[in-house]
Amino acid sequence: MIENEKAVKSIFLLVFFLIYGGIHLYLFLGARASLALGTRSSVLLALFMSIMVAAPIIVHAAERYGLQPLAHFFAWTGYVWMGFAFMLFCLSLLFDCCRLLAHVGAYIFSFDPSSAIPHARFPFITLISLAAALALYGSFEALQIHTETITIQTAKIPREVGRFRIVQISDLHLGLIVREKRLERVLREIRAAAPDMLVSTGDLVDGETNNLSVLADLLREIQPAYGKFAVTGNHEFYAGLDQSISFTQRSGFTVLRGETADVAGFLTVAGVDDPTARIYRARAGRPENELMEGQTGGRFTLLLKHQPVPSPAPFDLQLSGHTHKGQIFPFTLITRLVFPYNSGRYDLSNGATLYVSRGSGTWGPPMRLMASPEITIIDLINGR
Repeated sequence: MIENEKAVKSIFLLVFFLIYGGIHLYLFLGARASLALGTRSSVLLALFMSIMVAAPIIVHAAERYGLQPLAHFFAWTGYVWMGFAFMLFCLSLLFDCCRLLAHVGAYIFSFDPSSAIPHARFPFITLISLAAALALYGSFEALQIHTETITIQTAKIPREVGRFRIVQISDLHLGLIVREKRLERVLREIRAAAPDMLVSTGDLVDGETNNLSVLADLLREIQPAYGKFAVTGNHEFYAGLDQSISFTQRSGFTVLRGETADVAGFLTVAGVDDPTARIYRARAGRPENELMEGQTGGRFTLLLKHQPVPSPAPFDLQLSGHTHKGQIFPFTLITRLVFPYNSGRYDLSNGATLYVSRGSGTWGPPMRLMASPEITIIDLINGR
């Protein structure tokens, strides 16, 4: 398992640095050409970008060796830069595509493109300013917790119950950046919703889990009448499965790993591990397609599953997360290609419902753009 884990991390890091390093190379070449940087300025810019590319590794190493101030510094600077760099990359790529089209048009229609294409310096400075403005707005949007409410009418909720309220959180990514203040915003919305049951659909933690006891105490204060349930996401495995599950349990959640639980006599809640468990050879409990065996047909079945892929097991409602709705537009377009069920409510052809949360926190850059964080209220109401 340890050798397999190292191989997975090595492949992930290789892919990450190839992509992230490539983005920085593109930005470096663009900045040097557009701003006519000299040798000294080019070296300083290349050094800064190299440090920013390495920032996630520096953060991980600093956490591992207990260097918290260093980890905090590079987490904030590195991930804020990551958000800004991604936005600048997208804007620059769009501008370069437009400039290429202008040159192609000039060649086809035989006109001088210089009148249609401004000098590179002015557009690049404009793009930097626009990316900075978007990053600033994205930082603000990341703090605006929205409450989304869906209602499901079903005869499986007893008439005497009337309404059963579930609140879903997902992808909080508690760690160096999502700390007490951001968590308190989420908890304030949960308290206002007054849930009968609270569920977490994975990625509750992010990175090292050694210094999260205060956050566990805050989460433990939420005590719905019918309990709290959670499943693993991919980041529980990245952070260390045993530590992640320990933190989740200290926060008051029952972790379901290929297991089911009875709630209130009329509801079965089931949970499965994220597929990352197979890579780490750490999958637990029953296989997903066998999870509902033996369940009576009259019970409402709630399935907690991190990735928004409809389960082969029968269910009435599946709650998922993982996509963040891309977190920062236009990354939404990529997550939509990978996960067709990308965000929001989907009424499936078999009569079941799938709801995909945009997530309650942030991964990496503490920013969101056109994908505000949410907690989700699901009201189960007696009816047909």
